[in-house]
Amino acid sequence: MVKTLARFRPSPGGSAARIAAAADRVPPPAFLVTSAVFHYLGPAFAVLLFAHLDVLGVAWLRIASAAVVFAVWRRPWHVWGAATWRQRRLLLALGTVLGLMNSVFYLALDRLPLGTVGAIEFLGPVLLAVIGARTGRTVLALVLAVTGVSLLTDVHLVDEPLGLVLAFGNCVLFTLYVVLGHRLAQDGGTSGIDRLGASMLVAMIVVAPVGIADAAVTFVTPTLLAAAFGVGICSSVIPYVCDQLAMARVSRATFALMLSLLPATAAITGIVVLAQIPSWREAVGIALVVVAVAVHQERNEETA
Repeated sequence: MVKTLARFRPSPGGSAARIAAAADRVPPPAFLVTSAVFHYLGPAFAVLLFAHLDVLGVAWLRIASAAVVFAVWRRPWHVWGAATWRQRRLLLALGTVLGLMNSVFYLALDRLPLGTVGAIEFLGPVLLAVIGARTGRTVLALVLAVTGVSLLTDVHLVDEPLGLVLAFGNCVLFTLYVVLGHRLAQDGGTSGIDRLGASMLVAMIVVAPVGIADAAVTFVTPTLLAAAFGVGICSSVIPYVCDQLAMARVSRATFALMLSLLPATAAITGIVVLAQIPSWREAVGIALVVVAVAVHQERNEETA
């Protein structure tokens, strides 16, 4: 069992209390749905930037733009200054995972459809949900979710072996993000958001050696820079903030199961933004994932 971490000093400003009060009035599934939608909306638009920038350049811009937003909004260096070395190790670990995860995700996305990468990404959280399963209804929800995700998956082993390796690497990193992110959210309220901002600054530094040179062209191209900030806000600010607000109120297993929304929203986003039309099998998969989440949520409401 993970020990509860000591509180970090809140970042200055009066926004923390307002955010905490508003978050308490929103049901956790609403944060999870919002996170799921933006989790893939940003990368879908990032695909459009690939015509102008290298993949790792886009990945660094996503992280760097999000880090700038957090720096202006939350001033996360106050968190770093108030942290113990143990707490700083957690921030460094999450920042490293965020940097590697975003880079590997985009490298996989450059070789495989968005829906496929999203389905493989879900396999790690499935394991976390299985480990934390406590009731028959939870097991049923897991079976439905896994079946739905299997229908959504369309991996071509012969055509894209490297893409497959990268997608599974992203799956491992995403699982680590869920575990570390849940530790950050343990204090509740907005403390996790401040820590997330500090970790995003670390991620920007981690990826800079392989991404900043390719991203340099955007510094003199306002339209590309604006697009990069759009990707960062959609991909790394809104969803990660929603994740923190949800993680503070639900167990890690419940959060992991609710992440089955990710492959479904990946497929839907692929339809809307990238014109990647799913087959009837994929459509059935999306429906099963939605039913799985509904079954699990109904159980939560009954036991509340």
